[in-house]
Amino acid sequence: MRIRGLPVALVLALLSGGCTSFAGDPEPARREPERPVVTSTPDEPLTVVADTDPVVSAVTMSAVLFDRAPVVVVARDGDRAGTLLAASAAVGLGVPLLLEPAGGGPPDLLAGEVGRLGAGTVLAVGEADGTLTVGGPGGGGPDVIAVPADPAAVETVTGLAFEPSDPVSTRNDPRTVAALDPAAPVALTVEAPATSAAAPGDASLPGVRRAEPLARTVVLSTGEAASTAALATARAAGAAVALTSGETDPRASPEAIAALSQVAWARPEAVVALGAGFDAEDGLDWKVRTAAGGTQLPGGGQVLFPGRLLVALYGHPGTAALGVLGEQDVAAAIERARAHAAPFEALVEDPVVPAFEIIATVASSAPGEDGNYSAEAEVADLRPWVQAAGEAGLYVVLDLQPGRTDFLTQAQRYQELLELPHVGLALDPEWRLPPDGVHLTQVGSVGVDEVNQVGAWLADLTRERALPQKLLVLHQFQLRMIDGRERLDTSRDELAVMIHADGQGSQGDKQATWRALHQNPPAGVFWGWKNFYDEDAPMLTPEQTMAEVSPRPDLITYQ
Repeated sequence: MRIRGLPVALVLALLSGGCTSFAGDPEPARREPERPVVTSTPDEPLTVVADTDPVVSAVTMSAVLFDRAPVVVVARDGDRAGTLLAASAAVGLGVPLLLEPAGGGPPDLLAGEVGRLGAGTVLAVGEADGTLTVGGPGGGGPDVIAVPADPAAVETVTGLAFEPSDPVSTRNDPRTVAALDPAAPVALTVEAPATSAAAPGDASLPGVRRAEPLARTVVLSTGEAASTAALATARAAGAAVALTSGETDPRASPEAIAALSQVAWARPEAVVALGAGFDAEDGLDWKVRTAAGGTQLPGGGQVLFPGRLLVALYGHPGTAALGVLGEQDVAAAIERARAHAAPFEALVEDPVVPAFEIIATVASSAPGEDGNYSAEAEVADLRPWVQAAGEAGLYVVLDLQPGRTDFLTQAQRYQELLELPHVGLALDPEWRLPPDGVHLTQVGSVGVDEVNQVGAWLADLTRERALPQKLLVLHQFQLRMIDGRERLDTSRDELAVMIHADGQGSQGDKQATWRALHQNPPAGVFWGWKNFYDEDAPMLTPEQTMAEVSPRPDLITYQ
């Protein structure tokens, strides 16, 4: 706030007279002390404000963040010019902004909140007259000072000194208000104001002392029009505000991740989710915790799809016999993966992320010491590849070929690698044997209950460790490979579950397999495609893959 200047004559008189006072002189005027505003961090780590009515939403946000305010700012719902300027005043003063219903209505809601705040003065801006706020004429409530939607009038009454600013050029008022800085107040106007509005007599607000900012409270908002006044109240309280562009899953919003993770020590004390959609977002509490960690996937964000295309090399480190991944050392493999991904960048709008699909357990023709016909790579042998890939911005999928054991047993063997944010899991039912089975005498298969068991374990691990969403790939080129596929559980938001068509041969046969796999698929699955260098006739180019494989796959693997 600024202190209005004293008349020049009075200043000169004070200077000439020094500090001497004389008997009989009147007592010097005493400035009224500023009245404190009191805010507090919400008691709960997560509070959802899901009101669709702007009037109710504004009251609710005030009740969540403010304990006491000697002054309240009020605008009329639907009065855009008044609401924007009232938001400027509220944020500048550090007090709540409330709304009067556009068509009039019962005064209980507003009057009740004004009374709870202990407000002695109401600043009504624009079309608002404060009648509903104080409970009607003669209600014995707070004083009402009404001003037009004019910056000069608001400056005169509040003592604020607005920084020069242009009229608001966008209709995105929530974003405009969310960007207000309490330390540098500006007057939001719809159009350039007239030279000056008439000052409202000698009325002025009492001095207020704003509370310490709620620097570790974050308000997430979907940016609905109904949130404008509530966002002004959040900024007035000093809370950080992030608009999620309509997303109700904070992991899918870069703005939400940044706001939550940049709060002191990357751990906000409280989060307020503002928007009707948040009420229906399952698991919002753990999703907020995950976003607050700030760890992002290669390509950005914490949700895999939609939003990126993965292009992977498939194979096992140290051997060329199992795919192109093992034809070179890790550094050269990273460059080769990037080279495979590069042509796709001109073909899709999403970021293209190079990847490794590493065969962690290899189907074996011999039973081995454990008798399971699967050779499990040591974690220590895979870690250099997994870590180097992550440092280079690649995603990694660990592929399991379990033989006579089960997928969960093998997945748990690699838990410490799966705890890395850029590592997902693939199950290859072709190499899942019955108790007396031997590889290459039949195509293996797995029951969907075993797949769901792995998915539940991986989802729980992801949630407990606050990790970004993980990819769970199911390789399939025959429907019988996943028995009961229609019961595949895709409900866990911790996972992106994918069916990966990894058949080989002529393009006609591969397209027929692709179409067959898409018959009555489980809801919510994503899709992957594999290009074989030697077995496909011919192998598709990147341009052909994008043009001929429909719907567009989210993972393309090369073997």
